[in-house]
Amino acid sequence: MSEIIAQYGTIFLAMAVIFGFFMAWGVGANDVANAMGTSVGARAITIRQAVLIAMVFEFAGAALAGGEVTETVRSGIISLENSGLEQNPELLVYGMLSSLLAAGVWLLVATQRGWPVSTTHSIVGAIVGFAVVGISLDSVNWGQVGSIAASWVVSPVFSGLIALLLFLSVQKLVLDTEDPLANARRYVPWYIFLVGFVISTMTMIKGLSRTGLELNLAQTLFTATVIGFITMGLGILLLRRLALDVEDEGHELDNLEKVFGVLMVFTACSMAFAHGSNDVANAIGPLAAVVGVVQTGGVFAQESSVPYWILLLGGAGIVLGLATWGYRVIMTIGRKITHLTPSRGFAAELAAATTVVIASGTGIPVSTTHTLVGAVLGVGLAKGISALNLGVVGRIILSWLITLPVGAVLSITFFFIFRAMFG
Repeated sequence: MSEIIAQYGTIFLAMAVIFGFFMAWGVGANDVANAMGTSVGARAITIRQAVLIAMVFEFAGAALAGGEVTETVRSGIISLENSGLEQNPELLVYGMLSSLLAAGVWLLVATQRGWPVSTTHSIVGAIVGFAVVGISLDSVNWGQVGSIAASWVVSPVFSGLIALLLFLSVQKLVLDTEDPLANARRYVPWYIFLVGFVISTMTMIKGLSRTGLELNLAQTLFTATVIGFITMGLGILLLRRLALDVEDEGHELDNLEKVFGVLMVFTACSMAFAHGSNDVANAIGPLAAVVGVVQTGGVFAQESSVPYWILLLGGAGIVLGLATWGYRVIMTIGRKITHLTPSRGFAAELAAATTVVIASGTGIPVSTTHTLVGAVLGVGLAKGISALNLGVVGRIILSWLITLPVGAVLSITFFFIFRAMFG
């Protein structure tokens, strides 16, 4: 048993819980705001409704499909064979505490400035930083880091293209027709079906497989189709209850956006569930790693189940983050990049979800943040480059580029502080 872990184990656990909650708060303030930003920015839902949706669906996603193993450690970012962590398990504890605190601090700064950054890249940068300096250069799987960096370019471009095509289909089928409202009522249910199909596919491929529920491709597609039709039926019921002013032709645009607003409620709920089932691991993965090492007295387990209380802690932190500071990034995504309406916003959210589905199926690591921003840019481009606020876009891209190095530098700093404090 490691003497340092035996002596300071309780302190390490307390720090891990505090830092893990802080990181989860950052995920809620920054990352959940990305998922909700398009819906709020398009005025399909209010910020208060976004918080309520997040409370229900983020929690449901984390609790039902968030049963992660400690993948932050065993996903290949740190190569255990070359790490020597079996002899010095306290180094892992220092490193994971440093990573949580570093990523949390960076998310605090980014959110305060309204920058939508990737929580995944924040924690990856932090882990790489402490591993290089605290363990060795060889302990990092640089191939994995390289593929993450490549996804910075691939995911926003791909989602932007899908969003552009989706919105062009809306223009052709609905907006540029002789009777847009009638065509909206005709085609919006099929877009709602698409939302249900894509998001359920995303959840089953990327989320539910980790709970032990293994479905093959045919079973996944069949289940997703059934869920799509159920979602479509619910959407049709909501559309029939809409109060539309069909007498006054001057309200035709308002009526159209009300119809697409129903669609955006579905995208908001499903994105929150999918986010909760996957990205909560950014906060609880390192926390679970520390808990596992401390409880075993320093025995390094590559796979360990996440205790349920950690999932609940992560879910609570995420909801609190969105409720307190989430509006800052919501304003950037939803209002400052380009003018969003429900007919444009749904295309952005659905494009982002589709990108994550395809990436999950092919094993490419992507960021929800990058895909959503790329999708919003794609929708904006449908109106021409002048529709984009290029100053805001430039600041967002700069914040992406500095996320990994900033996370690494902060993590290295905290790592040396903790090593000096505890020996």
